Amino acid sequence: MTPENHQRSIPKSTDVLGETLYSLRLNGIVYAKSELTAPWGIDMPPMAGKMMFHIVTQGRCYLRLTDHPLIELLPGDLALLPKGEGHCFYSEPSTACESFFDLPVKKLSERFELIHYGGGGKTTLLTCGVLSFDHVAGQKLISQLPSVIHMGNENGQLPKSLQPLLQLMAEEIVSLKTGGETVTANLADIIVIKAIRHWIEQSPSASHGWLAGLKDPKIGKALAVMHTQPEFTWTIDRLANKAGMSRSGFSARFTNVMGVSAKQYLTDWRMNLARMRILQSPISLIDLAEELGYSSEAAFSRAYKRVFGVPPLRQSHRAVRSED
Repeated sequence: MTPENHQRSIPKSTDVLGETLYSLRLNGIVYAKSELTAPWGIDMPPMAGKMMFHIVTQGRCYLRLTDHPLIELLPGDLALLPKGEGHCFYSEPSTACESFFDLPVKKLSERFELIHYGGGGKTTLLTCGVLSFDHVAGQKLISQLPSVIHMGNENGQLPKSLQPLLQLMAEEIVSLKTGGETVTANLADIIVIKAIRHWIEQSPSASHGWLAGLKDPKIGKALAVMHTQPEFTWTIDRLANKAGMSRSGFSARFTNVMGVSAKQYLTDWRMNLARMRILQSPISLIDLAEELGYSSEAAFSRAYKRVFGVPPLRQSHRAVRSED
């Protein structure tokens, strides 16, 4: 037997929720250590398509989003803003906020910043970060999350496994040792994914819709193959077989859990993949059609227009013009 015959094949993951979390593929844009002395207030602008987090390592502060109750952040607390919405955080709610871009910032490296700001009173230390993500599954996941996920250390909301990771990340940003950027980026990935996973497991909001489908032992299997093999000719019978269900039972369960039929979901998924490919890099429509399992450019274009209301070529031209 050849050596290849002795190698064990690695089975594909059946954890569709885990694969979706992995698909976030976060990329740290900037990490900041903030030393803030009361009174102070910072107005963070919205950052569409980005994710922000704040970790309090000393002192306390308050965070406010539009149409959201005021949040008090204490030592060890984590505030994750998955959708990059604008917000203010300050030493006291009555403090005026100054634009983040007007603050004195010291660049420590390409992605690390140090902020010293405030009136000289009590000190609050924050570790903050801005992350990006660029996968359809990641974008879909983020759309299902709340504006802010707050995990308090003192009230037991913060999982114990996160506590040493938050401390280690804060230490890395302070020390800036060799390889610190890599360590910090990987820690940020782990912290954010664990925080999102904890919210999904605990929140009643995740018990229906797309997130519920990811966790469903039957529907999740069908979603997994649609996500990983969108080019395959998936019929209801084939998807039902993957889910281990009858055709009628699968169709009814999928629509009940997901809110759309399996056929419509597959079309929407393919078209969102197509839109991302068009916006990211030049590609011919015939190649894109083949990648996504369409027999012709015309069939692909019709499906795209049904979903987005415009043909793919027009959207591609808009993207090119916006980049000029």
